[in-house]
Amino acid sequence: MTNEGITNDGIANGSDSTTTVEYAPEHTPRLAWAELAPEVYKAMVRLDAAARKGLDAKLLELVKIRASQINRCALCVDMHSKDALAAGESVERIVQLSAWEESGHFYTERELAALALTESVTVLTDSFVPDSVYERAAKHFEEAELAQLIASITVINAWNRFGVTCRLVPGHYQPGQHR
Repeated sequence: MTNEGITNDGIANGSDSTTTVEYAPEHTPRLAWAELAPEVYKAMVRLDAAARKGLDAKLLELVKIRASQINRCALCVDMHSKDALAAGESVERIVQLSAWEESGHFYTERELAALALTESVTVLTDSFVPDSVYERAAKHFEEAELAQLIASITVINAWNRFGVTCRLVPGHYQPGQHR
């Protein structure tokens, strides 16, 4: 059977069939770090809130999704894709994020500069943050806004490290749940 006619809950919606799709089992998280280190979690939430101040919500979600894709944090990809959709972002632009350099026509120059900065800050071991990437971002963001953007990129990378290390499970997040 193909995936055509399958709803998100795995139940075929065609009139001829009631076949369900059996997905792989959900993995178990390694560690409930937020419960075990509540003060660290609360500090991260405050840092996240402080870092996002003054930044456009859609731009911020694109940055968070892209960093989470790079870091392979399924929980954060799920969470920030849902938050981006709730903020009015299009499915098409979210889908194209993994190939943003080849799909530049989906984004503004400002967003492209933010995505390039996100990649450089997220993958520091490749080449640090090249002057050209920083200067491109600096052309599109006022200094205070650029500082907030760098802070937000840094914070999502920290969240990604908790999510990946603790094997947090995607799929259960509701938009705005952790605000």
